[in-house]
Parts: sequence; C-alpha cells; structure tokens
Amino acid sequence: MSDMAMDAMTRFVLDPSLRSRLPDLESPVEFCDEAGKPLGVFIPNTERERLLYEWARAAFSDAELAAARSEPDGCGIDEVLARLGG
Repeated sequence: MSDMAMDAMTRFVLDPSLRSRLPDLESPVEFCDEAGKPLGVFIPNTERERLLYEWARAAFSDAELAAARSEPDGCGIDEVLARLGG
C-alpha cells in the first residue's frame, strides 16, 4: 500500500491482552459492537494481496496484458508535468 494510503488509515496497536483474545488473524475477521452490529472487517495483508492479484487477473485479459507489454516505454516526469501544465 502506498505511503499516502497508509497515512489516511488509523493505526491501532493491539495490547497483549486483546491480542490473546483474537484468532490467529490469518483470515478475515468481522468486528461488531456489543449489539452485534458490524463495525468493519479486518483483512490480513496476505489475504488482501491475494484478493488484489485475483481482481487484477480477472480485470484484464491475456490479450490486453500482451498489448500493454508491447507498447513502447512511457514518458518521464518532465513530460507528464508539461502535459499537465506544470
């Protein structure tokens, strides 16, 4: 995840007492309040990466990937900034 995305996320450090009450955290975990209302889902990094790669493989066909690989190299930052008027 990019540094910018990580900056937008709140970091919560688990103390040993809470950590001992949680499962192994190797698969998604739903967190709920005392009434059972879902608050959110924790997805471990390994699972998140697997899901992202799975999504990317499904989003682009082999032909699209081959076409992208055959395109000439991109442009440098100076050219990008010039195009943006910067």
